[in-house]
Amino acid sequence: MAKALIAFASMSGNTEDIAMVIRDTLAKHSLDITFLELDHVEIDSLQTYDYLLIGTYTWGDGDLPYEAETFFEEVASLDLKGKKAACFGSGDYAYPKFCEAVNTFYNMLEQTGADLFPETLKVELAPETDEDIECCQEFALSFVRWAKRSESYVS
Repeated sequence: MAKALIAFASMSGNTEDIAMVIRDTLAKHSLDITFLELDHVEIDSLQTYDYLLIGTYTWGDGDLPYEAETFFEEVASLDLKGKKAACFGSGDYAYPKFCEAVNTFYNMLEQTGADLFPETLKVELAPETDEDIECCQEFALSFVRWAKRSESYVS
C-alpha cells in the first residue's frame, strides 16, 4: 500500500479544509495517509512516503506563511527523486499574487527532483461551494491516477 503525506499550513482553516477534502477523496484509493500540519512534519520521515501533497496559504504579497518557512528550507535541501508530489493551497484575489506560495513550493519541490504533478490546486479562501469541493476532489483523483499510472511505467 502506497504511503501518502498530506501536509499543510493553515491559519484560518481554509487550507486545512482543502486538505481534508483531498484526504477524504484519497482515502477511497487504498492509501496509507498521514495528515499533518507542516510544523509537525519530521523532515527525516519524508523519505518514507511515496506521495507528498503539500498545501499552504499565501501570506501578504505572495509570501510563504511563517509556519511554513522552516519546513520549506529543510525540504529544499533534500533529494526527493522518485517521490510523487503535488501542491495546493488557498489565497485571496484581493492580493496581487494569488496563491503565490503554492508556486513557491512547487518550484522548490521541482528543484529537489520530486516527480511533480503538473497541476496545482488554488482555491480562493475556503472550498465552500459545490464547485470548489468538486475541484478539490478532482485534483486528488487526478493526482492519484497520475501517480499510479507513472508508477506502472517504472515497474
